[in-house]
Amino acid sequence: MLDLAILGILHESPMHGYELRKQLAVKVGALRAAFSYGSLYPTLRKLQAIGWISEGDADDEAAAPAGAEVPPMTSRRGRVVYKITAEGKERFQELLAQAGPETFEDQGFGVHFAFFARTDPATRLRILEGRRRKVEERREGLRDVLNRAAERLDAYTLELQRHGLDAAEREVRWLEELIASERSGRTPGPAPAGGTEGMKPHSDTPERT
Repeated sequence: MLDLAILGILHESPMHGYELRKQLAVKVGALRAAFSYGSLYPTLRKLQAIGWISEGDADDEAAAPAGAEVPPMTSRRGRVVYKITAEGKERFQELLAQAGPETFEDQGFGVHFAFFARTDPATRLRILEGRRRKVEERREGLRDVLNRAAERLDAYTLELQRHGLDAAEREVRWLEELIASERSGRTPGPAPAGGTEGMKPHSDTPERT
């Protein structure tokens, strides 16, 4: 998932490690805690060794805010910017096309969803439907716990189970709305007053750069 996130961000623009860290936090949102920044630079070195990214020169001191800590890799070598290669772009498209069980899990789904604008509609729909099944299974498991064992749970554990059930039910509703949008060929988002007629159809092909 970190490979996909890095390649996807560099597909948009070359950048140095400091900016890449910030964009990872923006792209993966609440999932950023799942990524250790200590694994970022080893992953960058791995992707470079494979040939999916390359290094160029840039003025890191000018790009980073005053007083910001410059990662050891860039401070030692100086002015390093990372760029995606043609092979990296091909690998990024391959990763986007994956719709296996790992893309239905919390972290996998979150990272793939961050790049849905570049994913083909059929793959988006498979991932959304798989995620819905995954969350529905979680929801039913929580319901079963509450129905069978609620009387044996302390008040705080019971509240945690209820919170999890509420979150699962909300996510299922959200996923159903997204699936309906995909099937109708419309871009997801808040419906304008008076209905969904104002929603814009999305393209049948992912955005390319």
